[in-house]
Amino acid sequence: MEAPLHITPFSIHIEPEILSDLQERIRKTRWPDQAPSAPWEQGTDLEYLRQLLEYWAGEFDWQTQERELNAAAQFRAELDGVHIHFVHERARHGHGVPLILTHGWPSTFVELLPLVPFLTDPHAHGIDGPAFDVVIPSLPGYGFSERPRRTGVNYQHVAGLWHRLMRGLGYERYGAQGGGFRGRDCHVYGVEESRANDWRPPE
Repeated sequence: MEAPLHITPFSIHIEPEILSDLQERIRKTRWPDQAPSAPWEQGTDLEYLRQLLEYWAGEFDWQTQERELNAAAQFRAELDGVHIHFVHERARHGHGVPLILTHGWPSTFVELLPLVPFLTDPHAHGIDGPAFDVVIPSLPGYGFSERPRRTGVNYQHVAGLWHRLMRGLGYERYGAQGGGFRGRDCHVYGVEESRANDWRPPE
């Protein structure tokens, strides 16, 4: 029997001095010359990048973004000695279908947050379908999940972590979604679950 997971609430907070240092380093960017070609033909257009960094350094309001992100219920769980960050939003009514969503590479959990209200409260959005308990973890080393102090953290390893996370949250069975390479994680979930339950396809 697996030991219970150690799960703690989590909220995002970046210290002001860290943000100030980042803004200062952005302002001190040493720019290359414009590439001898039309914009975007040889990489990122220089003028576009200048304007983007000016926005990051002078206009982007991280505190507002932080407050919006913290509206989601977030936690960290210790798995294999690594603190894994995840969002856990339960169905607004009744018992939701457990569902784990895995972001792609390179990406973050933020891309999947707009799905949460539609999945946890479909009727409120005119959707005739089941509600879900949604779990959105950050891949090891991404976002607010710690980087493992080991090699070999491939999709099979991540699938095992996610399986332990879902079991630790009390879900014996669950659905899984992953786009692109993360679809392999979902395949591994199914294979491992089938082996664990000695499932066989019908003749």
